[in-house]
Amino acid sequence: MNVLLFILGLLLVLLSLVDALWTALWVDGGAGPVTDQITNGVWWVMRKLIRTKRNYWLSLAGPVIQTVTVFVWVGLLWMGWVIMFSADPTSLVYARTPEPQPSNLIDRIYFVAFTISTMGNGDIYPSRGGWEIAASFTTLSGMLLITMVVSFLLSVIGGVTTKQSLARQITGLGDSAEEFVLNIWDGKGFPGLDLQLMSMSSQLGTLTEQQLAYPVLHRYHGASAKEDSAPAVAILDDVLTILRYGLQEPYRPAPALLKSARSTVQSYLKTLASASIYPADNLPPAPDLTALRQAGIPVVSDEEFARSLDDLTHRRKLLLGLVERNSFKWPHSTV
Repeated sequence: MNVLLFILGLLLVLLSLVDALWTALWVDGGAGPVTDQITNGVWWVMRKLIRTKRNYWLSLAGPVIQTVTVFVWVGLLWMGWVIMFSADPTSLVYARTPEPQPSNLIDRIYFVAFTISTMGNGDIYPSRGGWEIAASFTTLSGMLLITMVVSFLLSVIGGVTTKQSLARQITGLGDSAEEFVLNIWDGKGFPGLDLQLMSMSSQLGTLTEQQLAYPVLHRYHGASAKEDSAPAVAILDDVLTILRYGLQEPYRPAPALLKSARSTVQSYLKTLASASIYPADNLPPAPDLTALRQAGIPVVSDEEFARSLDDLTHRRKLLLGLVERNSFKWPHSTV
Protein backbone atom coordinates (compact mmCIF):
# COMPACT_ATOMS: atom_id res chain seq x y z
CA MET A 1 0.00 0.00 0.00
CA ASN A 2 1.20 3.50 -0.82
CA VAL A 3 1.22 5.12 2.62
CA LEU A 4 1.86 8.66 1.34
CA LEU A 5 -1.13 8.42 -1.02
CA PHE A 6 -3.31 7.16 1.83
CA ILE A 7 -2.24 10.03 4.08
CA LEU A 8 -2.89 12.58 1.33
CA GLY A 9 -6.41 11.24 0.84
CA LEU A 10 -7.03 11.22 4.60
CA LEU A 11 -5.96 14.86 4.87
CA LEU A 12 -8.38 15.90 2.11
CA VAL A 13 -11.23 14.04 3.82
CA LEU A 14 -10.43 15.70 7.15
CA LEU A 15 -10.10 19.12 5.49
CA SER A 16 -13.57 18.78 3.95
CA LEU A 17 -15.25 17.62 7.16
CA VAL A 18 -13.46 20.04 9.48
CA ASP A 19 -14.21 23.02 7.23
CA ALA A 20 -17.89 22.01 6.97
CA LEU A 21 -18.19 21.51 10.75
CA TRP A 22 -16.33 24.77 11.41
CA THR A 23 -18.56 26.74 9.06
CA ALA A 24 -21.91 25.15 9.89
CA LEU A 25 -21.70 24.50 13.64
CA TRP A 26 -19.03 26.69 15.25
CA VAL A 27 -21.09 29.80 15.95
CA ASP A 28 -18.18 31.90 17.21
CA GLY A 29 -15.68 30.62 14.67
CA GLY A 30 -17.00 32.28 11.52
CA ALA A 31 -16.21 30.51 8.27
CA GLY A 32 -13.72 27.68 7.94
CA PRO A 33 -10.40 28.37 6.14
CA VAL A 34 -11.54 26.83 2.85
CA THR A 35 -14.93 28.54 2.95
CA ASP A 36 -13.30 31.86 3.81
CA GLN A 37 -11.01 31.64 0.77
CA ILE A 38 -13.94 30.66 -1.48
CA THR A 39 -16.04 33.57 -0.19
CA ASN A 40 -13.35 36.18 -0.74
CA GLY A 41 -12.26 34.68 -4.08
CA VAL A 42 -15.73 34.47 -5.65
CA TRP A 43 -16.60 37.93 -4.37
CA TRP A 44 -13.40 39.40 -5.84
CA VAL A 45 -14.06 37.78 -9.22
CA MET A 46 -17.66 38.97 -9.34
CA ARG A 47 -16.66 42.51 -8.40
CA LYS A 48 -14.09 42.50 -11.21
CA LEU A 49 -16.39 41.02 -13.84
CA ILE A 50 -19.58 42.90 -13.10
CA ARG A 51 -19.46 46.45 -14.42
CA THR A 52 -23.09 47.25 -15.22
CA LYS A 53 -26.27 46.99 -13.16
CA ARG A 54 -24.03 46.13 -10.25
CA ASN A 55 -26.66 45.88 -7.55
CA TYR A 56 -28.80 43.42 -9.49
CA TRP A 57 -25.98 41.12 -10.53
CA LEU A 58 -24.16 41.32 -7.21
CA SER A 59 -27.32 40.00 -5.57
CA LEU A 60 -26.28 36.67 -7.11
CA ALA A 61 -22.96 36.67 -5.22
CA GLY A 62 -24.33 35.02 -2.09
CA PRO A 63 -26.03 32.08 -3.85
CA VAL A 64 -22.97 31.56 -6.08
CA ILE A 65 -20.64 31.48 -3.07
CA GLN A 66 -22.87 28.99 -1.25
CA THR A 67 -23.09 26.75 -4.31
CA VAL A 68 -19.34 26.79 -4.90
CA THR A 69 -18.70 26.11 -1.20
CA VAL A 70 -20.93 23.03 -1.17
CA PHE A 71 -19.37 21.68 -4.38
CA VAL A 72 -15.87 22.18 -2.94
CA TRP A 73 -16.81 20.35 0.27
CA VAL A 74 -18.23 17.43 -1.69
CA GLY A 75 -15.33 17.48 -4.15
CA LEU A 76 -12.70 17.37 -1.40
CA LEU A 77 -14.46 14.52 0.37
CA TRP A 78 -14.94 12.60 -2.87
CA MET A 79 -11.36 13.14 -4.02
CA GLY A 80 -9.94 12.27 -0.62
CA TRP A 81 -11.67 8.88 -0.42
CA VAL A 82 -10.78 8.06 -4.04
CA ILE A 83 -7.11 8.76 -3.29
CA MET A 84 -7.26 6.68 -0.12
CA PHE A 85 -8.74 3.67 -1.93
CA SER A 86 -6.22 4.20 -4.74
CA ALA A 87 -3.39 3.68 -2.26
CA ASP A 88 -4.04 -0.07 -2.58
CA PRO A 89 -4.99 -1.49 -6.04
CA THR A 90 -6.79 -4.39 -4.31
CA SER A 91 -8.80 -2.21 -1.90
CA LEU A 92 -11.93 -2.57 -4.05
CA VAL A 93 -13.08 -5.42 -6.27
CA TYR A 94 -15.42 -5.43 -9.24
CA ALA A 95 -18.08 -8.10 -8.70
CA ARG A 96 -19.97 -8.08 -12.01
CA THR A 97 -17.55 -10.55 -13.66
CA PRO A 98 -17.50 -14.32 -12.85
CA GLU A 99 -14.31 -13.80 -10.88
CA PRO A 100 -13.92 -10.62 -8.80
CA GLN A 101 -11.32 -8.32 -10.31
CA PRO A 102 -9.33 -5.42 -8.81
CA SER A 103 -10.96 -2.07 -9.49
CA ASN A 104 -9.57 0.68 -11.69
CA LEU A 105 -9.70 4.43 -11.12
CA ILE A 106 -13.16 4.82 -12.68
CA ASP A 107 -14.47 2.03 -10.46
CA ARG A 108 -13.11 3.76 -7.36
CA ILE A 109 -14.65 7.08 -8.35
CA TYR A 110 -17.97 5.30 -8.94
CA PHE A 111 -17.76 3.44 -5.61
CA VAL A 112 -16.99 6.54 -3.56
CA ALA A 113 -19.79 8.53 -5.24
CA PHE A 114 -22.32 5.79 -4.42
CA THR A 115 -21.03 5.39 -0.88
CA ILE A 116 -20.82 9.03 0.28
CA SER A 117 -24.31 9.62 -1.15
CA THR A 118 -25.48 6.70 1.04
CA MET A 119 -26.93 4.90 -1.98
CA GLY A 120 -24.98 1.68 -1.35
CA ASN A 121 -21.94 0.13 -3.01
CA GLY A 122 -23.20 -0.56 -6.52
CA ASP A 123 -21.19 -3.33 -8.21
CA ILE A 124 -17.95 -2.53 -6.37
CA TYR A 125 -17.15 -3.99 -2.96
CA PRO A 126 -14.32 -3.38 -0.48
CA SER A 127 -11.79 -6.10 0.14
CA ARG A 128 -12.03 -7.88 3.46
CA GLY A 129 -10.41 -6.37 6.50
CA GLY A 130 -9.50 -2.74 6.96
CA TRP A 131 -11.01 -1.61 3.65
CA GLU A 132 -14.45 -2.76 4.80
CA ILE A 133 -14.08 -0.48 7.81
CA ALA A 134 -12.87 2.31 5.52
CA ALA A 135 -15.98 1.87 3.36
CA SER A 136 -18.16 2.19 6.47
CA PHE A 137 -16.42 5.46 7.37
CA THR A 138 -16.95 6.63 3.80
CA THR A 139 -20.70 6.28 4.27
CA LEU A 140 -20.60 7.94 7.70
CA SER A 141 -18.60 10.88 6.35
CA GLY A 142 -21.10 11.30 3.52
CA MET A 143 -24.01 11.36 5.96
CA LEU A 144 -22.17 13.87 8.16
CA LEU A 145 -21.41 16.15 5.23
CA ILE A 146 -24.99 16.04 3.98
CA THR A 147 -26.15 17.07 7.47
CA MET A 148 -23.66 19.95 7.54
CA VAL A 149 -24.71 21.14 4.08
CA VAL A 150 -28.40 21.21 5.04
CA SER A 151 -27.64 22.99 8.33
CA PHE A 152 -25.44 25.55 6.56
CA LEU A 153 -27.94 26.30 3.81
CA LEU A 154 -30.93 26.63 6.15
CA SER A 155 -29.02 28.87 8.58
CA VAL A 156 -27.82 31.19 5.82
CA ILE A 157 -31.30 31.39 4.28
CA GLY A 158 -32.64 32.38 7.70
CA GLY A 159 -30.02 35.12 7.92
CA VAL A 160 -30.89 36.41 4.45
CA THR A 161 -34.54 36.60 5.46
CA THR A 162 -33.57 38.64 8.53
CA LYS A 163 -31.49 41.04 6.36
CA GLN A 164 -34.34 41.64 3.94
CA SER A 165 -36.94 42.02 6.70
CA LEU A 166 -34.81 44.57 8.54
CA ALA A 167 -34.11 46.52 5.34
CA ARG A 168 -37.78 46.73 4.42
CA GLN A 169 -38.80 47.73 7.95
CA ILE A 170 -36.35 50.64 7.99
CA THR A 171 -36.70 51.85 4.40
CA GLY A 172 -40.47 51.49 4.64
CA LEU A 173 -40.39 54.53 6.93
CA GLY A 174 -38.06 56.53 4.73
CA ASP A 175 -35.29 56.38 2.15
CA SER A 176 -33.15 58.66 4.31
CA ALA A 177 -32.81 59.51 7.98
CA GLU A 178 -34.51 62.88 7.49
CA GLU A 179 -37.49 61.30 5.72
CA PHE A 180 -37.70 58.63 8.43
CA VAL A 181 -37.91 61.23 11.22
CA LEU A 182 -40.45 63.32 9.29
CA ASN A 183 -42.70 60.29 8.76
CA ILE A 184 -42.85 59.41 12.46
CA TRP A 185 -43.49 63.01 13.57
CA ASP A 186 -47.19 63.71 14.17
CA GLY A 187 -46.87 67.43 14.86
CA LYS A 188 -46.45 66.99 18.61
CA GLY A 189 -44.18 64.02 19.15
CA PHE A 190 -43.11 60.59 17.93
CA PRO A 191 -45.86 58.13 18.85
CA GLY A 192 -44.89 54.48 18.48
CA LEU A 193 -41.21 55.31 18.07
CA ASP A 194 -40.14 53.25 21.09
CA LEU A 195 -41.74 50.09 19.70
CA GLN A 196 -40.22 50.70 16.27
CA LEU A 197 -36.73 51.15 17.68
CA MET A 198 -37.01 48.09 19.90
CA SER A 199 -38.20 45.97 16.98
CA MET A 200 -35.41 47.19 14.68
CA SER A 201 -32.78 46.75 17.40
CA SER A 202 -33.98 43.20 18.03
CA GLN A 203 -33.75 42.28 14.35
CA LEU A 204 -30.37 43.95 13.99
CA GLY A 205 -29.09 42.08 17.04
CA THR A 206 -30.24 38.80 15.54
CA LEU A 207 -28.58 39.67 12.22
CA THR A 208 -25.34 40.54 14.03
CA GLU A 209 -25.18 37.08 15.63
CA GLN A 210 -26.01 35.42 12.32
CA GLN A 211 -23.28 37.33 10.48
CA LEU A 212 -20.74 36.44 13.16
CA ALA A 213 -21.61 32.77 12.69
CA TYR A 214 -21.93 32.91 8.88
CA PRO A 215 -19.78 35.68 7.34
CA VAL A 216 -21.08 34.70 3.88
CA LEU A 217 -24.18 36.73 4.79
CA HIS A 218 -22.12 39.86 4.14
CA ARG A 219 -22.03 38.79 0.47
CA TYR A 220 -25.80 38.62 0.14
CA HIS A 221 -26.99 41.86 -1.41
CA GLY A 222 -30.38 43.21 -2.26
CA ALA A 223 -31.15 44.11 -5.85
CA SER A 224 -32.11 47.61 -4.68
CA ALA A 225 -31.38 49.87 -1.72
CA LYS A 226 -34.79 49.08 -0.21
CA GLU A 227 -33.90 45.38 -0.04
CA ASP A 228 -30.34 45.67 1.27
CA SER A 229 -29.39 45.96 4.92
CA ALA A 230 -26.29 48.11 4.31
CA PRO A 231 -28.04 51.39 3.38
CA ALA A 232 -30.82 50.52 5.81
CA VAL A 233 -28.40 50.31 8.75
CA ALA A 234 -26.86 53.61 7.63
CA ILE A 235 -30.32 55.19 7.69
CA LEU A 236 -31.06 53.73 11.12
CA ASP A 237 -27.81 55.01 12.58
CA ASP A 238 -28.40 58.51 11.22
CA VAL A 239 -31.92 58.41 12.66
CA LEU A 240 -30.47 57.52 16.06
CA THR A 241 -27.94 60.35 15.67
CA ILE A 242 -30.72 62.84 14.94
CA LEU A 243 -32.82 61.58 17.85
CA ARG A 244 -29.85 61.70 20.24
CA TYR A 245 -28.07 64.87 19.14
CA GLY A 246 -30.38 66.69 16.72
CA LEU A 247 -33.55 66.98 18.78
CA GLN A 248 -33.97 69.36 21.66
CA GLU A 249 -33.65 67.43 24.91
CA PRO A 250 -37.33 67.34 26.02
CA TYR A 251 -38.31 65.62 22.76
CA ARG A 252 -35.64 62.92 22.74
CA PRO A 253 -36.61 59.29 23.35
CA ALA A 254 -35.61 57.59 26.59
CA PRO A 255 -31.80 57.65 26.96
CA ALA A 256 -31.70 53.93 27.79
CA LEU A 257 -33.55 53.08 24.58
CA LEU A 258 -31.24 55.21 22.44
CA LYS A 259 -28.15 53.81 24.15
CA SER A 260 -29.33 50.24 23.58
CA ALA A 261 -30.14 50.87 19.92
CA ARG A 262 -26.82 52.61 19.24
CA SER A 263 -24.95 49.81 21.02
CA THR A 264 -26.67 47.27 18.78
CA VAL A 265 -25.52 49.16 15.68
CA GLN A 266 -21.98 49.30 17.08
CA SER A 267 -22.00 45.53 17.65
CA TYR A 268 -23.14 45.05 14.07
CA LEU A 269 -20.30 47.22 12.77
CA LYS A 270 -17.78 45.04 14.62
CA THR A 271 -18.72 42.10 12.37
CA LEU A 272 -17.62 43.95 9.23
CA ALA A 273 -13.92 43.23 9.65
CA SER A 274 -14.61 39.51 9.12
CA ALA A 275 -15.80 40.42 5.61
CA SER A 276 -12.88 42.78 4.92
CA ILE A 277 -15.12 45.85 5.14
CA TYR A 278 -13.25 48.86 6.48
CA PRO A 279 -13.89 52.60 6.99
CA ALA A 280 -14.12 54.78 3.90
CA ASP A 281 -11.56 57.51 3.31
CA ASN A 282 -14.17 60.25 3.40
CA LEU A 283 -17.06 61.14 5.67
CA PRO A 284 -20.62 60.66 4.39
CA PRO A 285 -22.90 63.73 4.18
CA ALA A 286 -24.22 64.77 7.57
CA PRO A 287 -28.00 64.64 8.19
CA ASP A 288 -29.66 67.89 7.15
CA LEU A 289 -31.91 69.35 9.85
CA THR A 290 -33.40 72.02 7.55
CA ALA A 291 -36.45 70.02 6.45
CA LEU A 292 -37.10 68.90 10.02
CA ARG A 293 -36.93 72.49 11.25
CA GLN A 294 -39.35 73.59 8.53
CA ALA A 295 -41.77 70.84 9.57
CA GLY A 296 -41.89 72.22 13.10
CA ILE A 297 -39.73 69.55 14.70
CA PRO A 298 -37.78 71.07 17.63
CA VAL A 299 -34.16 70.56 16.57
CA VAL A 300 -30.93 72.09 17.80
CA SER A 301 -28.87 74.57 15.82
CA ASP A 302 -26.79 73.30 12.90
CA GLU A 303 -23.61 74.36 14.71
CA GLU A 304 -24.44 72.36 17.84
CA PHE A 305 -25.38 69.32 15.76
CA ALA A 306 -22.17 69.54 13.73
CA ARG A 307 -20.10 69.59 16.94
CA SER A 308 -21.86 66.43 18.12
CA LEU A 309 -20.91 64.62 14.90
CA ASP A 310 -17.19 65.17 15.51
CA ASP A 311 -17.11 62.23 17.94
CA LEU A 312 -18.78 59.92 15.41
CA THR A 313 -16.21 60.25 12.62
CA HIS A 314 -14.90 56.68 12.66
CA ARG A 315 -18.36 55.18 13.07
CA ARG A 316 -19.78 57.12 10.12
CA LYS A 317 -16.77 56.36 7.90
CA LEU A 318 -17.27 52.67 8.64
CA LEU A 319 -20.94 52.93 7.70
CA LEU A 320 -19.99 54.64 4.44
CA GLY A 321 -17.45 51.88 3.79
CA LEU A 322 -20.22 49.32 4.31
CA VAL A 323 -22.59 51.09 1.91
CA GLU A 324 -19.95 51.54 -0.79
CA ARG A 325 -18.71 47.97 -0.42
CA ASN A 326 -22.25 46.88 -1.22
CA SER A 327 -22.16 49.11 -4.34
CA PHE A 328 -24.79 51.57 -3.12
CA LYS A 329 -24.72 55.32 -2.64
CA TRP A 330 -25.16 56.91 0.74
CA PRO A 331 -28.89 57.42 1.41
CA HIS A 332 -29.53 61.16 1.22
CA SER A 333 -32.58 63.31 1.78
CA THR A 334 -34.88 64.18 -1.10
CA VAL A 335 -37.34 66.19 1.01
